[in-house]
Amino acid sequence: MKTTALRAVPVLGWLYLAGGALAATTGRAPDSRILRTVWWIDAFLSVVVHAAQIPVALRAAEGSGSGRLRTAILTQIFGLTWWRTQPGKEKRQ
Repeated sequence: MKTTALRAVPVLGWLYLAGGALAATTGRAPDSRILRTVWWIDAFLSVVVHAAQIPVALRAAEGSGSGRLRTAILTQIFGLTWWRTQPGKEKRQ
């Protein structure tokens, strides 16, 4: 349950990004400076920070049987909540 709740946070962030992008392309972007600022912060965290975590995730996943591409994609989507919550991680480190 805790893992599911942790992984819900980045999914909600991606949904917020998609909704904001859709609103902007249809000319319905919110006037609120706070909502636009939160969108840009979310974009930075979801795209840049998650991508920066991929090399660490690949090292952490060595010997887990999980493929490198799968690890990279799921880390890009979920960030550290993907690779830090994998079963057996403690034994590999």
